[in-house]
Amino acid sequence: MYASVVVVGAGPAGLMLAGELRLAGVDVVVLERLPERTGESRGIGFTIRTMEVFDQRGLLPRFGGIQTGTFGHFGGIPLDLGVLGAARESAKTVPQSRTEAVLEGWVRRLGADVRRGTELVGFEEDADGVTVHVRGTSETVRARYLVGCDGGRSTVRKLAGFDFPGTDATTELLMADVRGIEIEPRMIGEQVSGGMVMSARLPDGTTRVIVGERGTPPRRRTGPPPFAEVAEVWKRLTDTDISHAEPVWVSAFGDAARQVTEYRRGRVLLAGDAAHVHLPAGGQGMNTGIQDALNLGWKLAAVVNGTAPLSLVDTYHAERHEVGRQLLVNTRAQSMFILGGAEVSPLREVLTELLRYPEVERHLAARVSGLDIRYDVGGGANPLLGLRMPHLDLTRGNRRTSSTELLRRGRGVLLDLADNAVLRRRAAPWADRIDVVTATAADDLPGGTTAVLVRPDGHVAWAAPGSHHDLPTALDRWFGPTG
Repeated sequence: MYASVVVVGAGPAGLMLAGELRLAGVDVVVLERLPERTGESRGIGFTIRTMEVFDQRGLLPRFGGIQTGTFGHFGGIPLDLGVLGAARESAKTVPQSRTEAVLEGWVRRLGADVRRGTELVGFEEDADGVTVHVRGTSETVRARYLVGCDGGRSTVRKLAGFDFPGTDATTELLMADVRGIEIEPRMIGEQVSGGMVMSARLPDGTTRVIVGERGTPPRRRTGPPPFAEVAEVWKRLTDTDISHAEPVWVSAFGDAARQVTEYRRGRVLLAGDAAHVHLPAGGQGMNTGIQDALNLGWKLAAVVNGTAPLSLVDTYHAERHEVGRQLLVNTRAQSMFILGGAEVSPLREVLTELLRYPEVERHLAARVSGLDIRYDVGGGANPLLGLRMPHLDLTRGNRRTSSTELLRRGRGVLLDLADNAVLRRRAAPWADRIDVVTATAADDLPGGTTAVLVRPDGHVAWAAPGSHHDLPTALDRWFGPTG
């Protein structure tokens, strides 16, 4: 069979990528080794940036009621996310299993071919595409591009020979969701003699426990650890017996920190945990993977559809590799607080003191929320350049809308806030790739901005006044030449 793009892995990153490709009309097959979703939920919330991404695609209502809040942490040290603005809150109560269910329903309705119980076991790449071999069938899938979204042990990454430098795990942590116990909540990174513990009641009534015993190296396991092992370590560290609890699922993880040196090799690309692994501090891994997919999807679709050169896809590595590098830096720093002992107490005390300064708290809150990302879009004085377009209430004729709603279709948007006919004429040759919208705004944008070109991923690629490049140059760079 044939598909323009084969995505391996039906986790949040793979499903988000499939949805982005389908919004652009690209045929996509998603290969997932597991025959059905496991129901396990390593991630239990969204960062502020992922909330914005899902809102941008109209997905938030599909999750039902979402409990949001402004509480965050950096290595267990509390952060007030409220310093980022009154409207900015993260989601605290959405299990990853629900995220995967919502995304899979979305991509199936968009027409993606999600094939469960199908495992990639090999592929060959040539000048025109990739031939993918699937376990258990003689059928192959022919595609123009292959994207590995298959997790930290990515088969695609290994078979394609990506370099994956970094550090091995030094400590093993055990995690379990259980029923039938009542224990006091413990914040992530809470230090006890001999290690760290965490416990929290989840929305479905289960309790999540995480325990790490200092000096316990990772073990080679062929499956999840037995719950008895979790209960034994919990008893040693807290003197509390939870062995009578009913485990829903159990897992083990470590603090390895690795990142591939390139996000594309020929016709093979990586996103999410396949490209970067780290201690799962604050659920940043899942959220970063979703945002990797958002960045890659529209670019790869434009190349497949023939409207942009392959150099557009190369900006995926240029933009997201640096985000991944910073992710590893902040999660490795957090691991020192979460896994360290008395030797890091002075450092924890110093950081706690520094967080009393609003500038410091704002910086770290933006870092763990994904709000500090600014891409290099060509430079200029306008303060919006490279940042994600802020939510802006708009009036378009007699209809009210918003800058967020304008991005629902996954297309670029030229937003004209000054009824500039000359500007609109300059954008006319790209009408098959972007939406040109004239509207009035409820609030002024910073820098006296009167027009913005917004990429499908929501980042501002050009703005007036203040961009170094003119509008046609920006349109050509991000949406391809017109003739």
